[in-house]
Amino acid sequence: MVEQSRVNRALISVSDKSGIVDFAARLAAADIELISTGGTAKALREAGLAVSDVSEVTEFPEMMDGRIKTLHPRIHGGLLALRDNADHRQSMSDHAIAGIDLLVVNLYPFQETVAKGAAFDECIENIDIGGPAMIRAAAKNHLFVGVVTDPDDYETVLSEIEHAGALREETKKRLAGKAFAMTAAYDSAISSWFAKQNEEPFPKDYALAGRLASTLRYGENPHQTAAFYKTGSARFGVATARQLQGKELSYNNLNDTDAAYELIAEFGEEKPAIAIIKHANPCGVATGETLIAAYEAALRCDPVSAFGGIVALNQTLTGEVARKIVEIFTEVVIAPAIDDEAVEIFSRKKNLRLLAAGGLPAADEGGTVFKPIAGGFLLQSRDAHTLRDTDLKIVTKRQPSAQELADMRFAFKVAKHVKSNAIVYAKNGATVGVGAGQMSRLDSSRIAARKAQDAAEACGASQPLTQDCVVASDAFFPFADGLLAAAEAGATAVIQPGGSIRDEDVIAAADDAGLAMAFTGVRHFRH
Repeated sequence: MVEQSRVNRALISVSDKSGIVDFAARLAAADIELISTGGTAKALREAGLAVSDVSEVTEFPEMMDGRIKTLHPRIHGGLLALRDNADHRQSMSDHAIAGIDLLVVNLYPFQETVAKGAAFDECIENIDIGGPAMIRAAAKNHLFVGVVTDPDDYETVLSEIEHAGALREETKKRLAGKAFAMTAAYDSAISSWFAKQNEEPFPKDYALAGRLASTLRYGENPHQTAAFYKTGSARFGVATARQLQGKELSYNNLNDTDAAYELIAEFGEEKPAIAIIKHANPCGVATGETLIAAYEAALRCDPVSAFGGIVALNQTLTGEVARKIVEIFTEVVIAPAIDDEAVEIFSRKKNLRLLAAGGLPAADEGGTVFKPIAGGFLLQSRDAHTLRDTDLKIVTKRQPSAQELADMRFAFKVAKHVKSNAIVYAKNGATVGVGAGQMSRLDSSRIAARKAQDAAEACGASQPLTQDCVVASDAFFPFADGLLAAAEAGATAVIQPGGSIRDEDVIAAADDAGLAMAFTGVRHFRH
């Protein structure tokens, strides 16, 4: 290593002080001069380390409640100067600027301040200015300056300095890339917060950032690479969950589990509910007086597809329910909380992934959804619409019974989470047939009916489970054929958005078949 690449001087200014005293002590033991600011300098001095204040270096006092500390040529010149450039070295000499070879900085906790619901002014004060400026300067000049923004890198940095007195070029380049990613994520959080404050859902420039949670074995298929990133959202689900046991979650596990938990959130926590998901589509959903009853009803809908599926619960998972779930092969189980008896029972199925999410997300909570397309991405608000009684418009001569109305509401909640074209048959608070992802709504109706016949045979029922059921459609019936197919399967009542130019024809067909039908006025396409 050439002499100018050696680490002789380090500036340390951190908000997250975990491990910083030991780190600085080892730098000092390697004869590296320490410069610091505010609380960091205080912590290092209390540990008995010799530290120079930034104000001693700049010969300029901190001011404006600490807003002005490091924004000075003697700091930024020390970070940005090219050590192999004669003009830069002359400027350093002329202005008494000494090089800074190592910058250790992490930023004011802006995201954490916002997350705790702080007032506007407090959030503003937690926007770091000097920190990102120094980080970007050091990262730009990474040939000569190492920049450390993550405590996880402390040991690597110390090991190289203690071994050779300097950081390897590859390490400095990696740290620089990490630093720019960190400041980009920080700025993204700030810009997103400002957009929300200004009520601008679609600002001219939109930044999206996440923090790596795990690198996955592969993506949707084995030949694809994948990783899981967290955005910092506090919404309960896969990102907030503690994995209590089981194999590493795969890309498909994460995607399907998210779909399962978002669906079960539709039912809140008041009445027990269970959803069983396969390939992001429900193969059985039910409510019941108990979670056991709900699970049995959900499983009855499609026991074949439920094998190797994802099970989501809306209430605490108990040992009694766990004993039932382990009777068939299940990939993932997720619930707001899981009791000790259930954990012990699942421990006998070592590969089963068991997740405690910490709570249930609100079905009507806003948010944004992203979808990449070639050359860009689509951004839309989350489908947070929840069905209200005032949404329902009965359009047929026959009025639905109270039980039919209850099942119609239930079925429409489920249809919202089925890939389009979606048809859901339901009876007594449980799905009895699901038709998903077909190009024709008629085909979805027929597939759901066929599955109901298969399920009836599997449980020894004398007639299809769709007999005297209701049917929900995620979008309007463009023709009467899909509705009539549902009636042939045994449906007595229909819930759909309406809005087709042929609504009158569909209503007339429903009247002729003696069906009750409600329009909701809200479509729930899902692609």
